[in-house]
Amino acid sequence: MQPIYHSTEKLNSANLHTKAIEKLVYALTQQISINLPEILSPHILETWQLMPRHLAFFEVHFPSTPDKLKLARYRLKFEELFFMQMQILRFKNHRNTERGGLVFNRVGEKFNEFYSKALPFELTGAQKRVVKEIRNDVKSGQQMNRLLQGDVGSGKTIVSVLAMLLAIDNGYQAALMAPTEILAQQHFIGVSELLDQIGLKTTILTGSAKTKERKERLAALEAGEISIIVGTHALLEDRVKFKKLGLVVIDEQHRFGVAQRSRMWAKSKVPPHILVMSATPIPRTLAMSFYGDLEVSVIDELPPGRKPIQTIHKYDAHRLGIFGFMRKEIAKGRQIYVVYPLIEESEHFQYKDLMDGFESISREFPTPEFQVSVVHGKLKPADKEMEMQRFVRGETHIMVATTVIEVGVNVPNASVMIIESAEKFGLAQLHQLRGRVGRGGEQSYCVLITDYKLTSDGRTRIETMVRTNDGFEVAEADLNLRGPGNIMGTQQSGVLDFNIANLATDGKVLKVAREAAQMLLTQDPNLTLPENALLRKSFISYAKKHPNWGSIS
Repeated sequence: MQPIYHSTEKLNSANLHTKAIEKLVYALTQQISINLPEILSPHILETWQLMPRHLAFFEVHFPSTPDKLKLARYRLKFEELFFMQMQILRFKNHRNTERGGLVFNRVGEKFNEFYSKALPFELTGAQKRVVKEIRNDVKSGQQMNRLLQGDVGSGKTIVSVLAMLLAIDNGYQAALMAPTEILAQQHFIGVSELLDQIGLKTTILTGSAKTKERKERLAALEAGEISIIVGTHALLEDRVKFKKLGLVVIDEQHRFGVAQRSRMWAKSKVPPHILVMSATPIPRTLAMSFYGDLEVSVIDELPPGRKPIQTIHKYDAHRLGIFGFMRKEIAKGRQIYVVYPLIEESEHFQYKDLMDGFESISREFPTPEFQVSVVHGKLKPADKEMEMQRFVRGETHIMVATTVIEVGVNVPNASVMIIESAEKFGLAQLHQLRGRVGRGGEQSYCVLITDYKLTSDGRTRIETMVRTNDGFEVAEADLNLRGPGNIMGTQQSGVLDFNIANLATDGKVLKVAREAAQMLLTQDPNLTLPENALLRKSFISYAKKHPNWGSIS
C-alpha cells in the first residue's frame, strides 16, 4: 500500500512530490516511534482495545496490513473525538454543579386547567415523554438546558406552552423567541388562542411595534402583569426587563448567535431555564458534538389524524399533468404552494424563475375563477404580510413564492407543495418546505419538479425525499452529502478542523469516545490520578487551542 501526500506545483518544482514527502515522513515516524509518549491511560487502552499511539502514527502512514491500517485510523479518530467530548462533558458537569437553577416544584392551577380544559387534542406518547423530561429538569435545582427536536407539525409548540405554564405556576414569567417577525406573529397567535381560554395574558414584541405600544408592553412586563411574551431579537434589547424571568424558549435557535442568547440569560439573577426547539432535525453525531452540553428530546410521532405526506418526482415535461392535478385539489377546496428558487431570471442559472412562473400559472388559472398570491423577499413587509394573510384566510387558491415561506406559515388547508427546480435546493430546505403541508387531516402531496439532467448529488437528494418523510434520515443523508461544517454554518470557523475524524462518517467512533470520556470523568473528574497525568497535560493543551463549541448558554 502506497501513501499519497497532497502536493502543489510549487512543492513539486522543489522536488517535494508525494514520493519525497513519503521519505521525510518515514524518517520522522522512525524517530517518534521511540519518543512519542502514550497519553491515554492503560485502563482506556485496554477497555477500548486501542492500538498504542506511536504504533498508530506509523501504521497510518506505512501500514503493514489493511487490518493494521484500520486499527491505526480508529485509534487516531478515537483520540481526537475523545478530547472533544472531554471538553464538552467537563463544561456540562461544571454547569450542573457550579450553576444552580430555579426550582419549579409545583404543577399548579394554570397547567392543570389548561391540560384538562383547553388542550386542543390528546398528546402523543412522544409529547408526554418530553413534558415529563422537562418537568424533571425544572424541579431538579439545576438549570434546564434542553434541545427539543421534531419535524414541522410534530407538536413542539404545545410542549413549549406546557413548559411555560410550569414557570407561571411557580411565580415566574416566560419568553418565547423566534428568528423572524412572521414566525413570532404565528407563535403569538397560536399561543394566545390557547391561553386566552384560561385567562392568561400574552403579548408580543417585534421590531415593528409602535413606540406607544412598546412602552406599554415593556412597563407591564417589568411590573409582572404579563406572564408570557413572544418576540424576535427585539427581546434582547437592554430596555426589555422582566420582573421574574424563569423560562426562555427559543425556536429555530441556530439562527441566533451565542452572544445574542447570553444577553437573554442576563435578564435574570439566576439564569432562566432554557428550552431550544429545532424543526431541522440534527443528526445524532452533530447533536453530540455541537450541543453536547444539552439534554436532547425528540418528538418522533405525528399528532393523531395526520397522514404522511406523499412525495412525487416529476420532470419539466409533466407540467400539464401537474396543472390538472392542481385543479382537482382546488376543486376539493384545498390550497397550493408553488415555490421557486429565484425571483428573477439569471443568465448564470437556468432555474424556473418566480415571475415567469407567476405569469404562466396566472394564465393557466385565470381570475375570477382562481385567485393567485405572489410572495418573495423583495416585496415590502406590509405587502408580503397582506399576501400571506390572504392565503391564510383562504382567499387565494395558489401561493407562488420563494423560500420566504419556508418558516412561519401555518395553513392546515394547504395540501400541495410544488417545488420548481427542486434539484437546486438543499435537502434540509426541501424537507422544511415539505413540512408546510400535511398540517390538516387530508392527504397532502409534495411534488418535486426537476430538469432531466441531474447531478449525482441532485439525484440523491430527490431520491431521499421521495423515499422517506423521516427528518432524521433526511438529515443523515444531508450530512453525508454536504459535511458537518456546511450544515451547522461553521465552515469558516475552524471548529471542525479534525485531522482524521469525520462527523459525517464516524458516528460509531464518536459514541465510543463519548462513553469513554464519561466513564473517565466519573472516576476522575479533575484528572488527578497519576495514570492520567499525561492525559491531563494533553487535555489542557487541547482546551487552549479549541473553543468550547458545545456550549449553548
